[in-house]
Amino acid sequence: MLEKVEGIVIRTGDYGETNKIVTLFTREKGKIAVMARGAKKPKSRLTAITQPFVYASFLVQMGSNMGTLQQGEVLYSLRSIREDIVKTAYASYMAELTDKLQEQNKPDPFLFQQLLQTFIWITEDKDLDILLFMYEMKMFRKGGFAPEVHRCVNCGSEEEPFSFSVQEGGILCTRCRHLDSYSYGLAPNLLKLLRICLEVDVTRVGNISVKQENKDRLKQMISEYYDRYGGYYLKSKKFLNQLDWLKD
Repeated sequence: MLEKVEGIVIRTGDYGETNKIVTLFTREKGKIAVMARGAKKPKSRLTAITQPFVYASFLVQMGSNMGTLQQGEVLYSLRSIREDIVKTAYASYMAELTDKLQEQNKPDPFLFQQLLQTFIWITEDKDLDILLFMYEMKMFRKGGFAPEVHRCVNCGSEEEPFSFSVQEGGILCTRCRHLDSYSYGLAPNLLKLLRICLEVDVTRVGNISVKQENKDRLKQMISEYYDRYGGYYLKSKKFLNQLDWLKD
């Protein structure tokens, strides 16, 4: 049966000399895989709509396991992401995280809109780190392992100050901080940023201004947290870390 879906290309792989297998994160169907026959041919009408990060309308012949891509129309090429190695690194990580944590054929319109708007913000030169933190935290919640950031994970206290414990899976109050001697101290503005990343819709993000030292602290916390609870090795995360080393 032919169906029309809106989707974002989150992964592509070669299949034979001329074909591609393309993973789409769609608004209507969730994550689906499609065969794009002949997409590697220079003059194929499928070439433009099977580029990484493209947002397009697709006409798909649905199958029991994998559909076949018949045609499509680019809605937003997001080309500037593909033309910039740093933007590509960030977008690749978000796409791979989505691919790992999003179940096949399980629609999630909210998460779809978060990814689409994040990619659009990337093309408009919004702060890459803030966008990354916000999307990561949404994906952690999707995966069922988001940290507790509103009350002490041990006793439930809402009294500040707090520290962030990777080991305990969230924030600890002063009385419970002894449970993790390696927990990160959280200044009020950093705690607020952590909550924003988890709770605020990315479409509402303006120009959030965050000191570099706070971004570095948050990046370290979230990275360690994913390494402990995420469960999937992400090749794109290694590439992203290598870019940080080059910048340093």
